[in-house]
Amino acid sequence: MRIDQLILNVKIYNSYYKVFEEGSVAVCDGRFLYIGPRGEKMFTANEIVDGRGHYMIPGLIDIHLHIESTMVTPATFSYGLLRCGVTTIVPEPHEMANVFGIEGVTEMMEASKECTVDMFYAIPSSVPATPMETTGGSIEIEDMDKLMATGEIICLGEIMNYVDVINKPDSKTNRILKHMKQNYPKLVIEGHTPKLMGLDLHRMIYAGVDSDHTHQSIEGMKARIAAGMFIELQEKSMTQEVMDYVIHHPVSSHFCFVTDDVMPDSFVEKGHLDHIVRKAIRMGMKPEDAIFAATYTPSKRMKMDDRGSISPGKVADFVLVSDLYQFDVKQVYKGGKKVFDLYENDVQKSETGAFPAHFYSSVKLAPLSLEDLTVKVDVPDGSHQARAMMVKNGSTFTQEAHVDVTVQDGVLQWEDTGYGLIATFERYEKNGNHAFGLIGGDTIKRGAIATTYSHDNHNLLIVGANPEDMLLAANTVIHSQGGFCVVENGEILSHVELPVGGILTEEPLHIVAHQVKELREAMLSLGYVHYNPIMSLSTHSLAVSPALKITDHGLIDVNEGKIVSLIV
Repeated sequence: MRIDQLILNVKIYNSYYKVFEEGSVAVCDGRFLYIGPRGEKMFTANEIVDGRGHYMIPGLIDIHLHIESTMVTPATFSYGLLRCGVTTIVPEPHEMANVFGIEGVTEMMEASKECTVDMFYAIPSSVPATPMETTGGSIEIEDMDKLMATGEIICLGEIMNYVDVINKPDSKTNRILKHMKQNYPKLVIEGHTPKLMGLDLHRMIYAGVDSDHTHQSIEGMKARIAAGMFIELQEKSMTQEVMDYVIHHPVSSHFCFVTDDVMPDSFVEKGHLDHIVRKAIRMGMKPEDAIFAATYTPSKRMKMDDRGSISPGKVADFVLVSDLYQFDVKQVYKGGKKVFDLYENDVQKSETGAFPAHFYSSVKLAPLSLEDLTVKVDVPDGSHQARAMMVKNGSTFTQEAHVDVTVQDGVLQWEDTGYGLIATFERYEKNGNHAFGLIGGDTIKRGAIATTYSHDNHNLLIVGANPEDMLLAANTVIHSQGGFCVVENGEILSHVELPVGGILTEEPLHIVAHQVKELREAMLSLGYVHYNPIMSLSTHSLAVSPALKITDHGLIDVNEGKIVSLIV
């Protein structure tokens, strides 16, 4: 029998029994035809691959991530993924959607069409995430219908505004859920339900939101699984307690591994979904179970019936690894064609102009002045209490503190408090909003950082210990049409330019990784104490992540879903 490809001398992963079996694999027309003991005597192959006794597993599948978190284009992202054995992803481009609306989504989809990795898109469901922020664009129900009409959408992306789902029946989020369930009843609906329990959790599931990828505890995970919710475990949820639970309880069909957000330096140094698999194995999970959670269950969650296992009729996406416990990716095949080989050198080339011209001029802010960083408050002179955002290592959650501060001539004398200043400026030329707050805890102690990479609105965000450094950092970012800038004593320590929508670069992955590593080190040098200072900073404006955050509308009490004043 003539076939396209015959893979010999491999240990093949069987997803249905979670075991490896020695044998051969026949591929025809980009799909698996036969898996078993028969080889060259049965098949005449156009190509024979010697598996060298390696382990053959399905291509890894990541069903919850944001390409924009790596600050690169889809083409660069695909290049990096293949080196990690990832062959299928479900990106949700809600960062680009917050900047450009539906055009941000369609242009990301367009930029993905020539990528080797299959990218099945999620509709950003929460753009803007709340009505308490200004974004460059929005995604309305009519936009969702247009995206569904493309036939390229696999799910409704994470429902983030759980406060409105629970408390406001007529909210935009509830209208979206009702519309999607009525018009696309088989569409998967993804969720973002941090810390919800009891009736509130059940009301979210009742509304159609039946997955959660946020930070998990044992109690929360058990409650979610018991109520029929699917768990997507990202690295920050992989505590030993959580891992022990999923290892020793029969819940393998109720969870998968995802990455959500991966910084470029981590991508290059540690890997992607393969890093999660390796970590799970190091934490005591059998390799067969870790592979299951990165291939089979994600494919089932997203109803990808054509992949996720090495079995007849499935797409021939597979990875060869020599050591299960090291999970060292040697070769990657996509549709039966080799797309990565560890021993073959290749260098990613730069790309330019992958997006429309106006995507490179989205920061519509004039340079700031010191006057713009003066915190004017409408309260009598004297001593007052102000709200401060307290940063905490190990989490993107923050806490609210009340601190003493002096007001003189209507100006907040924040430099005398021992706390820093956090400021945000609307950058889409829509209303000129700006807001201020105090910041403390595990954040910088000197200098300043500015960025337009601020979830989810991506307005200009500045944190600093003095106005002069804040001004230099802010204006450097404005001049470069977006990015990050770290300053100390009037000197720029790090500057990462992100000119595509103020959040992406077209530089090759290895260059971006180096720049971001330097950025991380510069942030830490200012006294930042955090396992991921870049993510910590960029989520200071995430108005759906507890507890006190900031947008151009003001300080946000996330748990109450309302704007609160700087002065208590």
